Amino acid sequence: MLSFLLLAKLKFDRRLIHLALAALPFTAGAQSAAAPAPVSGGTLTYAVSQEPTSLVSFLDTKTDNRNISAKVTEGLLRYDAKFNPQPLLATSWQVSADGLKYTFKLRPGVKFHDGRDFTAEDVRYSVLVQKKQGPRGRITLANVERVDAPDPLTAVIVLAKPAPFLLKSLSSAELPIVPAHRYADGDPLASPNISAPVGTGPYIFEQWVRGSHLVLRKNPGYWRKDRPYIDRVIVKFVRDPAAISTAIETGEVDVAQGVSLADLERLSSNPKLKVDDGYDGFLNNASFLEFNVENPVLANAKVRHAIAQAIDRNFIRNTIYYKRVEVVNSPIPRVLSDYYDDSTFRYPFDVAAANRLLDEAGQPKQANGQRFSLRLSYIPGAEFKRTADYLRSALARVGIKVEIVDGDLPTFLKRVYTTRDFDININGLGRLFDPTVGVQRIYWGDGVRNPLIWVNAAHYDNPQVDELFRQAAVEVDAGRRAAQFRQVQQIVGRELPVLPIVAVPSIVVHSTRLHDFHNSIDLMSGDLADAWIEPRK
Repeated sequence: MLSFLLLAKLKFDRRLIHLALAALPFTAGAQSAAAPAPVSGGTLTYAVSQEPTSLVSFLDTKTDNRNISAKVTEGLLRYDAKFNPQPLLATSWQVSADGLKYTFKLRPGVKFHDGRDFTAEDVRYSVLVQKKQGPRGRITLANVERVDAPDPLTAVIVLAKPAPFLLKSLSSAELPIVPAHRYADGDPLASPNISAPVGTGPYIFEQWVRGSHLVLRKNPGYWRKDRPYIDRVIVKFVRDPAAISTAIETGEVDVAQGVSLADLERLSSNPKLKVDDGYDGFLNNASFLEFNVENPVLANAKVRHAIAQAIDRNFIRNTIYYKRVEVVNSPIPRVLSDYYDDSTFRYPFDVAAANRLLDEAGQPKQANGQRFSLRLSYIPGAEFKRTADYLRSALARVGIKVEIVDGDLPTFLKRVYTTRDFDININGLGRLFDPTVGVQRIYWGDGVRNPLIWVNAAHYDNPQVDELFRQAAVEVDAGRRAAQFRQVQQIVGRELPVLPIVAVPSIVVHSTRLHDFHNSIDLMSGDLADAWIEPRK
């Protein structure tokens, strides 16, 4: 497992010219000599706990959006289990010696699902709009100066400054290439492509019944002539984890994501099912407790430290996540060992210390035993809800009254990023393959002045931290870049606008009839092109 997770440390050679022009650009779905031969046809049905808000992850990279988007809309590259880039819409690429020019040769003969040709103009539009409006694109693509299209099958991304992480960010789910003609000159957030996407991928969007399900069908004109194998994909939205477990157990669905963790032991003993708890090395998901530092009480770092020490994160790991996760002690994943520093994130569970800090912060207990009250919001999800319930109980022990405010995902996003009607927030965020892309946005001061979903819910604003992130985003010396990220962690660990809690697992249960469900490093955000399912007997 560790060797798999060290993928994010890989450094690319700027002089590299990748000339992988094979017709089959993927290795993850390759069959061994002993493996059964794929069978074409059939319908794949799977259940998920959260409905997407958009069917293309163009300007909203929420995990549920990514997982659907990548089946319909492709990126320039994809990545194997060791994070080696492989061709997708780009067949080859060259990075200039100074790291400022990325030249991509595009796959000829590719058409969008509406019959229009895929060209470099679609790459230009997709990159520049995501640079301007994408929640991660504004960071990932910050150094992009322009995108040239010298001919229809050549796209050149020109940078003003180096971006040492760029070649790892071009996957279908992370930076999808959308059809520019579907967006025209209008507001991309109002485009019909959001809810009825047209892409170049192996599956064509057919139907989205809100609150119920969506349907994708095989793309007969896909550029990989022998893919996909499956004729139809039906995704059902099931909010109740117990109902998801029942659906996979009874064979109502072939794949289940979001099953109750309490059911996993029973499900794993079923010979017709397989539990896949592979680690998503692209997203590195984790849960965080975000403090609204604009709240006068929470503006005091001692209060934040006290709350951190009032929380038993080992209890969350052991009881809420059934020991299937690890406690997180820094926003940067431990597997990025060159960058990792948890030295200032030392807040052991200690109720007495928490009470003492609150007294020192000028928040004494009143006659009723309470010090103050907070509104706690949480991103929808069974484990997040259980975590919220635990936090209410834990903070009551130190005199903090917690009111839990819940709702569906649109309500959550509006409350946290628009109306800011919360005090503390449990969020699930991808730390991703590089701190500039995944971690910077958690603390980025630009998110205060230019609010975007998934960016800096705490409204933390530290110019020194912003400057360190700016330096690291363009630093080509590995040692200096590591020192910059370690200094960031030391500062935000002391100031603690955000408390890391635990890693968030990506657990899937599927029928043993299903093969090669994952064909990409980002697991559920693969494209299902290589997946196939045995007929029922």
